[in-house]
Amino acid sequence: MTSPLMRRIDLRKSPHTPRNILPRAAVEVSDAAEKVKPIIEAVRKDGAAAVRAATERFDGVTLAQLRVSSQALSSAAESLDPAIRAALTEAIRRVRLVHADQRREDVTTHVVPGGQVTERWRPVRRVGLYVPGGLAVYPSSVVMNVVPAQIAGVESIAVVSPPQRETGLPHSLVLAACALLGVDEVYSVGGAQAIAMLAYGVTDEEQECVPVDLVTGPGNIWVTAAKRLLQGVVGIDAEAGPTEIAILADATANPRYVAADLISQAEHDPAAASILVTPDVELVKAVEAELERQVARTKHTERVREALGGPQSAIVLVSDLEQGLTVVDEYAAEHLEVQTADAREVAARARNAGAIFIGSYSPVSLGDYSAGSNHILPTGGSARYSSGLSVQTFLRGTHVVEYDAVALSGVARHVIALAQAEDLPAHGDAVQVRITDSN
Repeated sequence: MTSPLMRRIDLRKSPHTPRNILPRAAVEVSDAAEKVKPIIEAVRKDGAAAVRAATERFDGVTLAQLRVSSQALSSAAESLDPAIRAALTEAIRRVRLVHADQRREDVTTHVVPGGQVTERWRPVRRVGLYVPGGLAVYPSSVVMNVVPAQIAGVESIAVVSPPQRETGLPHSLVLAACALLGVDEVYSVGGAQAIAMLAYGVTDEEQECVPVDLVTGPGNIWVTAAKRLLQGVVGIDAEAGPTEIAILADATANPRYVAADLISQAEHDPAAASILVTPDVELVKAVEAELERQVARTKHTERVREALGGPQSAIVLVSDLEQGLTVVDEYAAEHLEVQTADAREVAARARNAGAIFIGSYSPVSLGDYSAGSNHILPTGGSARYSSGLSVQTFLRGTHVVEYDAVALSGVARHVIALAQAEDLPAHGDAVQVRITDSN
């Protein structure tokens, strides 16, 4: 009898906090950061020449120009398969529908007569959006990056994506998605050099890539390391790690669906994490049998086997759904599926997840493409304190304070008292001088 693809972790009698027991992919961003420092510094000093050199070294592509021509963009859109065009168009429509409701309005609070504070929301002026390459192609990530930026009102959008060796351009599906969204500033650059180019800006054959204010989008460990090093030079959305799914399931779950969803996440990358949390041993046995059948039939069998059998993946046995909720909250998955009886009620009690998928007919792959939700989500447990990409990512809140003389006079004694308590008497004087003048 063959051993199960996924190891088991039994927490049914464990007194320990599960956070330190649960599996997680080992990601050494600090080590990667040391290796990408020279690349970033070279781009800062030498601009486009350093970007070209890094692209030739790491991607095996000698770039004629960094920026993709308008002709290449339009050609990619024109040659798009009709079925894929329809799918992308529908994905764009649904993502726009959901994200349009996220746009914040300015709010003014009248604190006292003559004294008010307005929270004003303004978009970031210019953003750089990273679309990964690697083991798969991600036109869907173009949609997830671009649509919320456009709805936020960002006036200048640049997309970067690694070039293909055959063409020297980003994948044609990435280019087509950009064209469908009306994005015409696209660069054939990936990796750490792309993040550095966006942060510092470069001039290439009289075409200037102006520095951006914010970089968003997932990438490999080199991209993540570059984002960490350049945070402060530019804003970043997050440090994306390997993708992950946690499924909280009970005896009512369909083992075929559970297995299919674990496999679909493992398909991304050998480091992808797939976690099943359940109190039902019979479900575990059925899922293990389904995994054997389905993994053998899937296209990327070896990749999936490596991910499911890796230390980052496991089947976790718990005493009941209460303990299961504790476990998935401690794990704080990028994607959490709830396949239980009363799934909506159970899901409402889950606190930490990048996105939650309720019931048997809301698989993560729906959210990857066509649910209308965003698939750029916090990983590595960061869902405990951060959110996925949204319109808010591209907005900045500013408090606008407006008091007249009477309103300032009414609160002056409190300001002066606190200034004196903090031994900052000039703070109080800045108020007192106005009160004196107005009397």
